[in-house]
Amino acid sequence: MKKEIYKISFFIFFLDQIVKLGLLQNFLLGTSIPLIPHFFSMTLVKNTGGAFSILTGNVFLLILIGLAFLGFFVYYIEREKYREKLEIYGLSFILGGLLGNLVDRIFRGGVIDFLDFQLFNYDYPIFNIADIFLVIGVFLLIFEEIRGREK
Repeated sequence: MKKEIYKISFFIFFLDQIVKLGLLQNFLLGTSIPLIPHFFSMTLVKNTGGAFSILTGNVFLLILIGLAFLGFFVYYIEREKYREKLEIYGLSFILGGLLGNLVDRIFRGGVIDFLDFQLFNYDYPIFNIADIFLVIGVFLLIFEEIRGREK
C-alpha cells in the first residue's frame, strides 16, 4: 500500500511540474490567454502566498509549513498498515500536490498558478494541478473518515 501511495504521489508531482515547466518555457508570467471567453483563461502567475494568497511574501514560512506537513504525511503513511482505497487516494493526492507546490516555493520563489475561471462575474483565485489534487485529497480523507465512523 505504501508503494502505491508513493507511486501515485510521484505521478501527480511529475504531471504538475511538467505542465508548469512547459508553460514557463512558452509564456511570460502575467500572460493571460482566454480559452473560453468570460469563463476560462490560462493566466500564468507566481503566487508567493498560500491558498487564496494568504501570507503573501512569506515564502520561507510557507516552505517550513510545507516541510512540516510533508514530514507529518510521510510519518503517517509509514506507520499505518491498512488503508481503504479512498484513504490511499486521498493521501496520494495530498502528498503529490504538496510536493508540487513545495518544489515551486523552494526553486521558483512561489507557486506557479495558471487555471483562471470566471463565473457569474466572479474571478476565482488562479490555481494549478497540485491545488486540484490537494483539495480532492482532503475531501476524500474527510469522506472516508465520515464513512468509517458510520460503519
